[in-house]
Amino acid sequence: MTAATDSSLFPSAPDSADGVLDGLDPEQREVATALHGPVCVLAGAGTGKTRAITHRIAYGVRAGILQPASVLAVTFTARAAGEMRGRLRQLGAGGVQARTFHSAALRQLQFFWPKAVGGELPRLLERKAQLVAEAGARCRIRLDRNELRDVTAEIEWSKVTQTVPADYPAAVAKAGREAPRDPAETGQIYATYEQLKRDRGAIDFEDVLLLTVGVLQDRHDIAEQVRAQYQHFVVDEYQDVSPLQQRLLELWLGDRDSLCVVGDASQTIYSFTGATPDHLLNFRTRHPQATVVRLVRDYRSTPQVVHLANGLLSQAKGRAAEHRLELVSQRESGPEPVYTEYADEPAEAEGTARRIRDLVASGVPASEIAVLFRVNAQSEVYEQALADVGVPYQLRGAERFFERPEVREAGIKLRGAARFGANDALLDDALDLPSEVRAVLSHMGWTSEPPAGSGAVRDRWESLAALVRLAEEFARARSGASLADFVAELDERANAQHAPTVEGVTLASLHAAKGLEWDAVFLVGLTEGMMPITYARTDEQIEEERRLLYVGVTRARRHLALSWSLARSPGGRASRSASRFLAGLRPGSGAVAGRRATGTVLRGVERGGAAAAVPRRPRHRRPARCRVCNRTLTDAGEMKLMRCEDCPAELDEALYERLHAWRAEEAARSRQPAYCIFTDKTLMAIAEAVPGTESELAVISGVGRRKFDRYGSDVLAICAGEELTGASGDGSAGAAENSSEK
Repeated sequence: MTAATDSSLFPSAPDSADGVLDGLDPEQREVATALHGPVCVLAGAGTGKTRAITHRIAYGVRAGILQPASVLAVTFTARAAGEMRGRLRQLGAGGVQARTFHSAALRQLQFFWPKAVGGELPRLLERKAQLVAEAGARCRIRLDRNELRDVTAEIEWSKVTQTVPADYPAAVAKAGREAPRDPAETGQIYATYEQLKRDRGAIDFEDVLLLTVGVLQDRHDIAEQVRAQYQHFVVDEYQDVSPLQQRLLELWLGDRDSLCVVGDASQTIYSFTGATPDHLLNFRTRHPQATVVRLVRDYRSTPQVVHLANGLLSQAKGRAAEHRLELVSQRESGPEPVYTEYADEPAEAEGTARRIRDLVASGVPASEIAVLFRVNAQSEVYEQALADVGVPYQLRGAERFFERPEVREAGIKLRGAARFGANDALLDDALDLPSEVRAVLSHMGWTSEPPAGSGAVRDRWESLAALVRLAEEFARARSGASLADFVAELDERANAQHAPTVEGVTLASLHAAKGLEWDAVFLVGLTEGMMPITYARTDEQIEEERRLLYVGVTRARRHLALSWSLARSPGGRASRSASRFLAGLRPGSGAVAGRRATGTVLRGVERGGAAAAVPRRPRHRRPARCRVCNRTLTDAGEMKLMRCEDCPAELDEALYERLHAWRAEEAARSRQPAYCIFTDKTLMAIAEAVPGTESELAVISGVGRRKFDRYGSDVLAICAGEELTGASGDGSAGAAENSSEK
């Protein structure tokens, strides 16, 4: 992910309209100067599309051709909209509206509702799942957690494709969509859900778009008022628009053609939500006079990464594939992508974690590394593996940075210090902006060194440390900047949701990684059944899975690793094979595909999983079974606890507390994060199982051979209620152990 603390994020605004064009390549300049008529920008991954369109808007504003308040730029995420507003502000084009479709529509709906309908706008549902569950219950249909998620997604798809409940079964059949349950039942739940919303005076996010479309269609006076406000439109990620969003855009435009769309059909990965690239691919048909610009100069990735990305798409089929862009890397040469086959999933996670540890040791910041997987359920084994090697991580999709309690508190304290200035005793010894920020935040728990613990304490420190780093970069970029200037910058970033970088490896799904980039990317779990996913059966669905992998590949700037495992768990049957998408791309894929892992490198294909340098779990382990009902476990969370999620189990809370206290003492003594000893879930599993023998402890997930050898006697003693008489090791031993693994 591009570091938000980079000093390039604090540039001075160009001194003229022509200055806005400086540094653009010929194609980007063509985009920036094409200010009249419809414009279609076909932009490949890493080609600087956001740079091109923000400079286009800024050039138009600075040249006096566009009025800031008359421009509406829409995209699909609050983060992307915030980034666009930040860039426009830096280019001297403040005042331009950059919003998501939903945000822009909601703002208009709130303003015009009293005039169009009367009264106050109905309450907006933040989450619809609870109401969907109630609708199911009223239909006498019980929905478990997964079914609830699926039915909710079907309702959202129906609304963005403008399908009413009665038409849902026919629409599913016509679209060739594989419904997660009986379409008639889903249609019934959908209808009941809509009735419940009406009864309670509530609307959901899809209603925001539907109601705005309805108001603009029915009230020509309101439509004309909106069109008088906005004269020029820019749509980013146009390949992801739904039919409903396209209809809203058409109503905003009216009979005008002052529209610029930007997209890449090869990055269409949200068709399950109703998105379609057809609007992008048909743009020239709808607008015969359109200017079409193709951006293919890739500034993000090395030639090696770009070569793999191009090769992946060269095998694609279908209409989107016919319009693929052949990228040309503009970067210097880098390492070849690494392909690794492992014996099982834990070995894959452990091997990935070791490589990440080595990258961090070589100087790559943890925040510039990502592990990307197909489904979120794959994350837990990587959380454990990274904790085992002492590498911090963060899960993508967690709480927004500026909404964290410690960040809000820091903002209040910094604002107070800026207001009182010289009268604030906290700042007596501060000589510059960074030292002022450090002085204020030190009273909230920030220290120059991270805490030894993990969890909430470490998370809080990471948030404050990100603010300190931001202050240091801000001071370097803005000589003489005051604390008040920095507080103003924080306010701007909060409004734009432009967060500074928090140190830690990013764990994310491929879908969540869209729009982001890192120096090093690890694409894991690339097996048949996961990539492409099992339920992708039609040609169109398979091609979307290929595009999803393409998105993952193009997130990497320099280092790219692709891996898969032959079995789910240690000792399991090696029945898996590498993804079909890698055939013909990885060296030797035709000759050695499907072979067992040997821990060697063959014709550029690195094979791991049997490396003797890292102790593995006891080889006698068999596939995990629930210790309550004896069912074979496959879910990572269930395997951790050694029981089915729904099976009853009694936690020995007193034992858990003793284990927790022992871990804290061990972490403090060895000066390492507590989660590097055992994670909370592993402690919980131990407290539930209460092992009495070495073999009973060894089979608990999270207790590998290394940890068993080092901490096993202590843990068994604690489980037996014994008092510990000595420590299990020392910091130097741990350091030596880590050194031996490198």
